[in-house]
Amino acid sequence: MMMKEELNTRETKERSILVPFLVGGVVGAGIALLLAPKSGKELRKDIKDLASKSKDTVVSAIEQGKNIYDESRIAVKGAIDAGKHAFMEERERHIKAA
Repeated sequence: MMMKEELNTRETKERSILVPFLVGGVVGAGIALLLAPKSGKELRKDIKDLASKSKDTVVSAIEQGKNIYDESRIAVKGAIDAGKHAFMEERERHIKAA
């Protein structure tokens, strides 16, 4: 049981590190395009291509964020339910003992 929780935590941390890394890469590429000596036509094409790729990256990051949120929400709900169940069992045990 503990192994599965550790694996989920590790996957979540890896995903949370991946998103800023991707966004930083896209921003860096955009800055490099703006600073590169090119003609206006070439620069506009490069910016258009970058904007398209950036949109895809942002959409992907948002999807990953939604998935992480859903997984976390389910995990928290499960923990709350387990806590309620344990409380009720102990309560019943103490009532019977009294």
